[in-house]
Amino acid sequence: MKILGIVGSTRKSEASGVHTLVQTVLNHTGCEVELVSLRGKTINGCIACLGCVKDNICKVKDDLAEMRDNIVAADAYVIGAPNYYSTLNAVTHAFVERWFQFRHQEGNLLWGKLAVAVGVGGTSGKYPADELEKFFLYNFIETVAKVTGQGAASCYSCGYGETCKVGIPTLLHGPGVKITEEMIPNVAKQPATMQAAAEAGKLLGKRLREGHDRMRVTQNMQQKLMTMFKHSA
Repeated sequence: MKILGIVGSTRKSEASGVHTLVQTVLNHTGCEVELVSLRGKTINGCIACLGCVKDNICKVKDDLAEMRDNIVAADAYVIGAPNYYSTLNAVTHAFVERWFQFRHQEGNLLWGKLAVAVGVGGTSGKYPADELEKFFLYNFIETVAKVTGQGAASCYSCGYGETCKVGIPTLLHGPGVKITEEMIPNVAKQPATMQAAAEAGKLLGKRLREGHDRMRVTQNMQQKLMTMFKHSA
């Protein structure tokens, strides 16, 4: 069983809470893993050209094209993204948006697979994790766990964090804040978050090794999606 890990943060790995959590999940799966960062890659959004309808292959020529085979070959995914305006950052959104290419004419290349959604934000990682779960659902992929953590908002290092009245340091710590290393959120120093990532990895690995039934998962996800549509109609 092979698991594909995707780090959607464009920060360097040593400064990215998303990278830390995705790597931690992967490390605890006990499976063959591959980790890919979207940092520096050019991945554009879907242009609605419908060029993928006949063969389920996207016709947009950018860095996603060379990743397609690995996406299809993986048995499960661990995808992480930072919180930008309470949603996914642009490159991660474009990455999963382009998975539209896999679903035409009952294309089942991704159906019934498993995933872990990871989100990190200056205040909360809930929103990007929830968005990833939604994208997984549309592809009939089961999200077995979501891992969220609080990371270092850019305000801590922009140079104006102590004086900006609407920056995260002021909003969290009050006016006149003096930024110290100890107050900057770091997922690696959050035991509960790191434990959640480890447990998510163990669960994902266990599900894959213990009779993973893609057909059953597909049916469950299809029913869940149909129920969601009925409630939103």
